Amino acid sequence: MTVFGPIQWPRPHNLSNRKGYDMKHFIVLGLACLALTACSPQKVVDKVVARTAETVISPVTGPDVARCVVDHADPSELEVLARDVGVRAGTRTVAIIQGILNRPDTQKCLTRANLTAPVLS
Repeated sequence: MTVFGPIQWPRPHNLSNRKGYDMKHFIVLGLACLALTACSPQKVVDKVVARTAETVISPVTGPDVARCVVDHADPSELEVLARDVGVRAGTRTVAIIQGILNRPDTQKCLTRANLTAPVLS
């Protein structure tokens, strides 16, 4: 007399015979893993810093001008600007933004977008 019933041994898993599993799923999963490993962590960090800096710049210049400022700022400038997230932009932040706005490449970006550089005080 068995209390728990007969012992059921695990069957070998043949995924190709199971419903919903086929080679396409494994190929898609493999390609997704490759795509994730292709992204370097430094690029991800740089994008996060740039987006954070843009949230600091936008209230000072406006969102359209902020995009040109972010595109033409040095990574070290973006890091300094990103530190001011969540607080009102101070004189150092405004000075950094003004310095980036005065660059010829930033001026060209603004001209292409039919924007004018704001006067920061």
